Amino acid sequence: MTTKTFERNTNWQWRELFSLLFLVLVFVPFFIENSLFNTFRELFQNELYAGTSIGLIMSFIFMAALFFFVLKPKNQSWDAVGVRPFSAEHWKLIAVWTFILILVSVGLVMIMSFMGIGSENSKTESLQTDMSVLHFIIAFVSAAIISPVYEEIFYRGFLYRFFQSRYGILSGMLLSSVIFTVVHIPTYNTLPINFVSGLIFAWVYQKTGSVIPSIIIHGVFNGIAVILTAIA
Repeated sequence: MTTKTFERNTNWQWRELFSLLFLVLVFVPFFIENSLFNTFRELFQNELYAGTSIGLIMSFIFMAALFFFVLKPKNQSWDAVGVRPFSAEHWKLIAVWTFILILVSVGLVMIMSFMGIGSENSKTESLQTDMSVLHFIIAFVSAAIISPVYEEIFYRGFLYRFFQSRYGILSGMLLSSVIFTVVHIPTYNTLPINFVSGLIFAWVYQKTGSVIPSIIIHGVFNGIAVILTAIA
């Protein structure tokens, strides 16, 4: 299996990158995740509902910004950010890297547990505290479908390709994964897993030329995490 090489996308300039980084590192955390989350939490009286609503809003913001700031001005389709079919032979790669991600994540959780660092966060605590079929479905759809789709298109399809086409595979993987990790603050107990998963998702995108395999791995991994949280 050969490694796909992306040519430098000269249509994407630094101004587009900085605009989108401002969006994900400043605007969304301060004006959406913080302020709007508190509003939704008071409205719904439930952190799971509030978090899911924020995730849905973020998905629209990320995809709209990517389309109107990057793709549409350059007359590009979603194919430019990896939304394209992948070869059937890549299903084996998907299975292998899903297993590796699960194995590595279990190891990281065990290490953090040994260090006295738990893996719970507000969403998992909310789900465990008030478990129901509806809550499980909402959590599963949010974690296994909504988040993987917009995160892979943005962080791998755009960010990884931007950096990789300029600085190479390793630098692209590291830079995009660091940003992917930073945006998950303040859930500090998941940051090591976020970084490792970011590396794996970028590598799978590199190997397949499509973000869909990364979306699948991301979705399966998050879905398993929700199921384990529900039955714990």
